[in-house]
Amino acid sequence: MIENLFPILIFTASLGSGLIAGLFFAFSAFVMKALYRLPPEQGISAMQSINSVVLNRLFFTVFMGTSLVCFLLVIISLLNWQEPIAIYIFVGSLFYLLGSLLVTAVYNVPLNDALTNVIATDAESLELWKEYYLKWTSWNHVRTISSLASSALFVFVLWRI
Repeated sequence: MIENLFPILIFTASLGSGLIAGLFFAFSAFVMKALYRLPPEQGISAMQSINSVVLNRLFFTVFMGTSLVCFLLVIISLLNWQEPIAIYIFVGSLFYLLGSLLVTAVYNVPLNDALTNVIATDAESLELWKEYYLKWTSWNHVRTISSLASSALFVFVLWRI
């Protein structure tokens, strides 16, 4: 039975990590740049709105569902380490779990939480917005690359099985 479920898990992880990579890529490539070009109070307000809207069932299903599938794939790959593709599954899963989930939890979410408490029109919010933009975007680049690498490794595995 696990043999039948295995390709479905790999396919799901590939789609999930690919979707998340695309979302993160959009923010790295143009969304954050566009927000930063706005007057600071507008950029802050827009990002605050994005941060509240992203917390929805669909995003959580893809983001956390992919995390769960990757966690299962780590276990499966370790239990089947003698298989030639196990290392690719393991590394692909770790790219997503560490580079996407962990970076989000440790860096991007705390930055978002700090931005939530900012009053966009306050004078001191300008400096916080500059710092937020630089740190958040840098860590988002890590999430983008990690999620894309994860998706690529899962596609490679699907091609090999």
